[in-house]
Amino acid sequence: MDSLSGYYSGTPHFIFIICNSMPELRTDTEIIVADVSIEESLAIMCQQGVVILNCVGPYRFYGEPVVKACIENGAHYVDICGEPQFLERMQLEYHTNALDRGVYVIGSCGFDSIPADLGILYTQRQFKGTLTAVESFLKISSGPEGSSGHDATWQSAVYGFADSGSLRQLRKKFGHKPLPVVGAKVKKRGFVFFSKEIEQYAIPFMGSDPSVVKRTQRFLYEEEHQSPVQYSAYVGVGGLFSIAKFFCGGLLFWVMVKFSLGRKLLTMFPSFFSFGLFSKAGPTMKQIEDTCFSLTFFGEGYSEGTDPSQGPPNAKICTQVVGAGEVCTRQEPPSIKPVSSTASRTAASSSRSETTSSPSTVTIKGQTTFQLKYIVFILIPTFHPVNMTTFY
Repeated sequence: MDSLSGYYSGTPHFIFIICNSMPELRTDTEIIVADVSIEESLAIMCQQGVVILNCVGPYRFYGEPVVKACIENGAHYVDICGEPQFLERMQLEYHTNALDRGVYVIGSCGFDSIPADLGILYTQRQFKGTLTAVESFLKISSGPEGSSGHDATWQSAVYGFADSGSLRQLRKKFGHKPLPVVGAKVKKRGFVFFSKEIEQYAIPFMGSDPSVVKRTQRFLYEEEHQSPVQYSAYVGVGGLFSIAKFFCGGLLFWVMVKFSLGRKLLTMFPSFFSFGLFSKAGPTMKQIEDTCFSLTFFGEGYSEGTDPSQGPPNAKICTQVVGAGEVCTRQEPPSIKPVSSTASRTAASSSRSETTSSPSTVTIKGQTTFQLKYIVFILIPTFHPVNMTTFY
């Protein structure tokens, strides 16, 4: 994005709105409306744009026409999709055409799955040796008003789980061979377990992070000849009461998505069936400002000079991505117990060996504004600072 900010200058000439219904938007900038159901309107929009940021979901219903229009009209495409089936199907069906036309189609550029994908790459670069496996743990905390997700995300989950069989069939079409396992194979955790890492009960994360990370690792292995990293993602759900509520709600959800009437009820009453976690109105600005997340990565591998085929891993690393709202930035950062490396490391300034090193911090400036001449502008929360911290 730094290169983009240097290339484009000036104030935006247009705001492009991709929609299936006309939104209300007050702005002094000219608005061009493109309807996902009208191919010609999408083509006109893409011909006037350089980069199209598509935030219209669920993407399984509204995303493909925008991808197709961007490729045909030479506009680069970016979205915030968290639906593995859509992401992988677009890669399967449009990769060759996009490559021929020199168009970038980049999915999952939001919470799904920037923190996870960049977090893994950051952890790899910080690790002194060969990183072979990473487990991530997501924690979300909110203020007194609680938190809420938008109805479009809820719908994506409903139809995604209902059509999970199609995703398995889609993946077979790629013909991929399994990625090689370097070093010791990581044992999967149970469906529900108490995590000592985050000190609460956790379950496997059912979003797009594992899919996106695996696709990145496959690309790096096949194109860059880098050693692939095993990855497992989990999310904290709290105490025993939260587990009971999650189990009952999850069981009801799993049964209802199997039937058309059940799916209709789930999408008609998202707040009721999600225990208030999702609503048609989405989060308020206060909820957005008070909500924080932390994604902590626990990695293991082999120190420099150690052969991964010779025994178990001998080094560990812990990194963290933190996204904080305005209220949360005034609180103390989440405490993390540093993971000591079992391999000794030599300090550059002395000859003594160490098992740990001082934490290093890299800050991504979340409020940097890129002034693009032609780009989609969307109504989303301001991005707050995201910190990546390393603990050895």
